[in-house]
Amino acid sequence: MPKMKTHRGTAKRVRVTGSGKLMRAKAYKSHILTKKSQKRKRNFRHETEVSPADAKVVKRQLGLR
Repeated sequence: MPKMKTHRGTAKRVRVTGSGKLMRAKAYKSHILTKKSQKRKRNFRHETEVSPADAKVVKRQLGLR
């Protein structure tokens, strides 16, 4: 049986913390920024945790399960 390959698209978008949490960038920061408030744009900079509903699939794509 060959080794399982990492899903490269997922690997580029998600990082794993030391404690094992999956962190991702927030959406809606790429374009049409003129109508978005400065506060809203500033909050897009921070990472957020992958939701528990998606975490199972993402972990498998990264070869963590």
